[in-house]
Amino acid sequence: MFKQAASPNLFSLVLIALLAGPALAEGPGQFAVSSADALATKAGMEIMAAGGNAFDAAVTVSAVLAVVEPASSGIGGGGFWLLHQAESDRSIMIDGRETAPADAHRDMFLDEDGQVNRDLAINGALAAGIPGAPAAWVHLAERYGSLPLADLLEPAIRLAERGFEVDQKYQTLLNFRAHIMLQWPETAAIFMPDGEVPALGTVIRQPELARTLRAVAEQGFDGFYRGEVAERLVNGVRAEGGIWTLDDLAGYEVVEREPIRIRYRDYELITASPPSSGGIAIAQVLNIIQPWELSELDRVERVHLLAEAMRRAYRDRALYLGDPDYVEIPTDMLLSPHYAAGLRASLRMDRALPSAALAADPTLTAESDNTTHFSLLDADGNLVSGTLTINLPYGAAYAPPGTGVLLNNEMDDFSAAPGEPNAYGLIGFSANAIEPGKRMLSSMSPTIVKGPDRVAVLGTPGGSRIITMVLLGLLDFIDGNGPESWVSLPRFHHQYQPDEILLERGALEDEEIQALRQLGHEVSVRARPWGNMHGVMWDQASDTVKAAHDPRWQSGGAETGRSN
Repeated sequence: MFKQAASPNLFSLVLIALLAGPALAEGPGQFAVSSADALATKAGMEIMAAGGNAFDAAVTVSAVLAVVEPASSGIGGGGFWLLHQAESDRSIMIDGRETAPADAHRDMFLDEDGQVNRDLAINGALAAGIPGAPAAWVHLAERYGSLPLADLLEPAIRLAERGFEVDQKYQTLLNFRAHIMLQWPETAAIFMPDGEVPALGTVIRQPELARTLRAVAEQGFDGFYRGEVAERLVNGVRAEGGIWTLDDLAGYEVVEREPIRIRYRDYELITASPPSSGGIAIAQVLNIIQPWELSELDRVERVHLLAEAMRRAYRDRALYLGDPDYVEIPTDMLLSPHYAAGLRASLRMDRALPSAALAADPTLTAESDNTTHFSLLDADGNLVSGTLTINLPYGAAYAPPGTGVLLNNEMDDFSAAPGEPNAYGLIGFSANAIEPGKRMLSSMSPTIVKGPDRVAVLGTPGGSRIITMVLLGLLDFIDGNGPESWVSLPRFHHQYQPDEILLERGALEDEEIQALRQLGHEVSVRARPWGNMHGVMWDQASDTVKAAHDPRWQSGGAETGRSN
């Protein structure tokens, strides 16, 4: 099922026309994929080598990731697919985000004392929204692809049947959720065949998932959202205290949305629109820092400036953003250079501003790497940036019997209570409150950047830190660097609350950290790295294509090829 998002207002349409850069040059004759798993990358490359376009490859890569990377995405989850059609110079975002069931309500995760029951919000059937991934695959194939859906899903079906080997990422992330998954023996048997976290090299076979994928391949939307698979899903969910109905599944709709577009320097940014918070937040940061020439700042000044801009953008995320079909989002205001100038007025280069000083409402009180991303380019210059998720590692840790479908726990991305942090420490208010049919706010930020003679496709998982990682990556691209640099950059992050700069270990020298503290920042250095960025770049000046995957995880794959 599909619906078109409400048309933007006249001002937005004029702005889009003004910001639209020149059409991309004739296609590169080369194609590339970078994704979180080498098997998914290989499958996408094979589809394009066989004559499929970028949108065909996007379906295949998404479906293979759903099989081989169950900690991060899946047929039981959702995502955003940002597309650029080279021939028409048109960009569109496919919104396959999960939705709240019809029986969901604002207080469904509150206990008798009005406190959020975090166990219910993240574990088991009640935590699951209605999946959007399979509907999005069908939509992409039918409206934008050139090959039959059955051909596009065959690599995923084959891997589900024959199996794939457990790698370090699979094992590491399962360690976080194994004790939860063991509550449902039928689910644990799929992912922990001997009742324990499997050893490296163990082959994981998913015959039930293969049957579900084959139903989608043969019947399209109805193969998942109606009929036998839908009945098994609903029966399994309701048996474990969930609230799905057959009408919830049959009524799911993919939405096409106009992306967020802004111009920064000589570059056009095309990125995710609500219910993603990423595009608006990234655009706000770029608008705030517009007067500064970043290359003239030392590292402490640059981190301070960007952290202050991040602080203000994440504050607005908490206040204003949600599902645009349910709440009125002041997009024009948030993207206005005049509004950015107002936010900038309180920004001092010699002092950090406490987040408490930015609270616009006296009731204000005080997202992990378990999403996935791929970037790809085809020989004609079509582009896809796709970010997919089931939320926490292995989602809700529950698969309804007979389906092989590991459910998401995206209901936790709603604001279960005003000002209450979710699993990633993000706070929200009424704009992101639970409502039937509503899409939960997301940080996923698939992004395309078009410059005078170079094009970047990038994105990453990382919960609340997705936005800032994509921001740092695109700034690195604008600085003249290639995808190997974007994906490897040391990372830092500020999200308004908690009021601190987070650093990857080794991102800054000790004296630089001390200098930030002297400016008034709280600084926290994390032992583990975060994110898993994947990037593709088309350099039109040199007629070259490059792809790179994040070195933080060795399971990723990046490949380029040339059309015949």
